[in-house]
Amino acid sequence: MKVIGLLGGMSWESSAEYYRLVNERVKAALGGFHSAHTVLFSVDFAAIEAMQAEDRWDDAGAELNRAARALEAAGAGFVVLCTNTMHKVADRLADGLGIPLLHLGDATAAAVKAAGIRRVGLLGTGFTMGQPFYRDRLAAHGLDVLVPSAEDRDLVHRVIYDELVLGVVEDTSRQAYREVIARLVEAGAEGVIYGCTEIELLVGPQDSPVPTFPTTRLHADAAVDFALGKTPLPAPPALTR
Repeated sequence: MKVIGLLGGMSWESSAEYYRLVNERVKAALGGFHSAHTVLFSVDFAAIEAMQAEDRWDDAGAELNRAARALEAAGAGFVVLCTNTMHKVADRLADGLGIPLLHLGDATAAAVKAAGIRRVGLLGTGFTMGQPFYRDRLAAHGLDVLVPSAEDRDLVHRVIYDELVLGVVEDTSRQAYREVIARLVEAGAEGVIYGCTEIELLVGPQDSPVPTFPTTRLHADAAVDFALGKTPLPAPPALTR
């Protein structure tokens, strides 16, 4: 079993889910007392969030590169970045790294396409929904990506940063997310990507009339399958055309 390098802390709430999910999948695959070989580097999200807010993405990328190198030095066979938003700096994170990064966007796109869906709605932070780094990665895999209206994007982002990353789960926010999802479906979405690792703390498949793609679970599953030698790394867009 390859050692899974989890780069988390953004937030620790969702990183804890990653740890649980990878161990549950290993146990399901191997049985008995088996658990995952992992090393975890957890950053201080307050520092990363400040870099996001101040548009200091180069600094954030350098910080995550240092963390990824620490995972490599600790024996990780590959890196799993436990956040969607920070894939904005995925290239900087991987700079000079001697082990691969299992890109969350590639794992998600593979799952969406395997379900026979091409037009998909995307929920996430304002960065993930509003900037091209994530949408373009999905589009390069042949997906048509829909995002909510500006007003709905603000709502989705606010709930993530004001509630979910702090471990707060409100029924009113769940209902608001359901309404945002419904509007994406009305706009033509055949499925919805839960493109923030904290979103799965609030809503699940039962909250959408169309198939959902929970990126935390998809990423964790892909990590375990690769670690166990069951599947290769999800192919980047250039290799899927």
